[in-house]
Amino acid sequence: MKTLDQIADALQGYDPQALPAHTVNAFLAQLVPPPSRSEALPLMHALGRVLAQDVVSPIDVPAHDNSAMDGFAFAGSALTGPQPLVLRSVGTALAGSAFAGEVGDGQCVKIMTGAVMPKGLDTVVPQELVQTMGDQISLAAGVVRAGDNRRARGEDLQAGSIALAAGAVLSPAALGLLASLGLPTVQVFRRLRVAYFSTGDEILSLGDTPRTGAVFDSNRYTVCAMLQRMGIECIDLGVVRDDPAALEAAFRSAAAQADAIITSGGVSVGEADHTKAMMRQLAQSDTPGEGGVVFWRIAMRPGRPMAVGRIGQVPLFGLPGNPVAVMVTFLAFVRPALWRMMGANAQDAAIDPPLLKARSSQAIRKKEGRTEYQRAIVSTDAGGQLWVQTTGDQGSGVLSSMVRANGLLVLHHDQGTVEPGDTVDVMLFAGVM
Repeated sequence: MKTLDQIADALQGYDPQALPAHTVNAFLAQLVPPPSRSEALPLMHALGRVLAQDVVSPIDVPAHDNSAMDGFAFAGSALTGPQPLVLRSVGTALAGSAFAGEVGDGQCVKIMTGAVMPKGLDTVVPQELVQTMGDQISLAAGVVRAGDNRRARGEDLQAGSIALAAGAVLSPAALGLLASLGLPTVQVFRRLRVAYFSTGDEILSLGDTPRTGAVFDSNRYTVCAMLQRMGIECIDLGVVRDDPAALEAAFRSAAAQADAIITSGGVSVGEADHTKAMMRQLAQSDTPGEGGVVFWRIAMRPGRPMAVGRIGQVPLFGLPGNPVAVMVTFLAFVRPALWRMMGANAQDAAIDPPLLKARSSQAIRKKEGRTEYQRAIVSTDAGGQLWVQTTGDQGSGVLSSMVRANGLLVLHHDQGTVEPGDTVDVMLFAGVM
């Protein structure tokens, strides 16, 4: 396991006081440990889990040549000239039972979708494209070609091939694929357990009596909900006041029972330094050589202050206190890191959600040298073009704007002011949180 100093030394231009967003993800990719334990789960309980080993197909899919539609099966070699083809139907092939008869020259079989192709037949003409005359059918020249409308044995998967690679996040389609192979269980990495607590004397838990200068804790609910959306167990440790003994107890409790720790508040310049001091103390003393903590000023908006490190071997993410900054830093940095801890492939959309191209419907002022994640509403015009506009006030405490938004407008580090009609990147919330 690399130390924090070793990770930092390997990153070109690393500066904890002016850290580009892309460098944060590069650092965290090396900070978090890979998954170590797996378990076998029934398919019905495996949605959203990460595959722990390659799944090798035990069978050909489909297992037999079969019909792709309702129609008439015949030998494609009969399609020899420009004249209509006349064939006599000698029976019916149903899905789930093979046709037992013989099919000779000039003959065909009525066939249902999914039915096994009778021996010697390789082509299906849809029933609506033929004329029937008693037990005979006639199809015009050029209606079909030899081999049309037949699903070949193993054309989806061949026995012995990799059906799903380790690291895949199991979607409904993936579970259906596994079921089509006859596999009742699947080996997945163990569910992560992440401990969370908010810090600060000004933070109220729900049910507390309001007081001047204090605010109700929203971060616990947004962070734990985002963790749950990822299939992670959130260990809610509540609100911890700015007191060294209370903070030490919370950090030690979190490290003892969780795979990772997330906190909010107490990492900004000028704040009461009990949280930062306790992070340093515990990270550097529990497991010398493995622990450690660094405090960053990230070139981003909203957000900027963030602490990362390890208490022993447990990764620690100290997020800022403002509600929107917490959500954005989680989405941009913590979420990808946790997916890596769960074993997801680096190329999976869970780690790196695709950015879509949209046109800005407004001018947006932007300074080069920082990445901005602006709350936005993405829509489609009558011609199918994506357009994006901000939700207005981008203050990091305006949580209602995250409710109105359906995505983030991502303005990159070297990007400047945006003019109306300019193409920009957007990250849609759908499938992300």
